Amino acid sequence: NHTQDKRTRGRSFVMWPFSLLVLSCGGCWSVTAKMLRNLLALHQIGQRTISTTSHRHFKNKVPEKQKLFQEDDGIPLYLKGGIADVLLYRATMILTVGGTAYAMYQLAVAAFLKKPE
Repeated sequence: NHTQDKRTRGRSFVMWPFSLLVLSCGGCWSVTAKMLRNLLALHQIGQRTISTTSHRHFKNKVPEKQKLFQEDDGIPLYLKGGIADVLLYRATMILTVGGTAYAMYQLAVAAFLKKPE
């Protein structure tokens, strides 16, 4: 029941109403209605997954965090988040100081080249 013309005789792909013919440098492929339905279904799944509405209701923690960060307890703001903030701060400081020292060392090595004898 597939409609074929003289140019496509002997090839096994369905013509226009039921498929889309895609041409490329290497030949042609037939994109069937089933493939297009699968692509549409995948698109709809993606739309549902990245939905802006939340199906779960979470407790609002903003007032607790505001109270924590607005307390005047002598702790710097960037360390009030707990142990994770302390570790991130220390790692950043170590990498910054170490990187600066290494850069200065490399500049000194480049500035005082040894002359070949």
